[in-house]
Amino acid sequence: MPGLHRTDDRTLVAAMQKINVAIVNPVFLLLFFGGLVVAAAAAWLSRGQSIGPWAIAAAALYLAGMIVTLAANIPLNDRLAAASGVDADSARAAFETAWVRWNTLRAVLHTAGFVVLATGLVAGRA
Repeated sequence: MPGLHRTDDRTLVAAMQKINVAIVNPVFLLLFFGGLVVAAAAAWLSRGQSIGPWAIAAAALYLAGMIVTLAANIPLNDRLAAASGVDADSARAAFETAWVRWNTLRAVLHTAGFVVLATGLVAGRA
């Protein structure tokens, strides 16, 4: 996004529209949703163990990131996709700042989930 931020309006809008189409593929979807499945499975399988609370917290953080994706990023992507007849300046203004803000939150939540799970694994071995 920092690179696209340096481009003109038409380039950013066109690039993001193409990225949003290309990203919906089986490999990406498996990895993206698979993370939630793995985190939830870890939480379920580790209940009653010392890592249990860590795994539950990690799953909750990952779920929160998924909610951000479904509630904020995807609707913004859909509105951008529908903006083909709108001038690029308006489309960009309605998309970029909000999308980056939500994407940053999503990245922080997913990274925190990973760190919490990794911390729990290390703490559980100690």
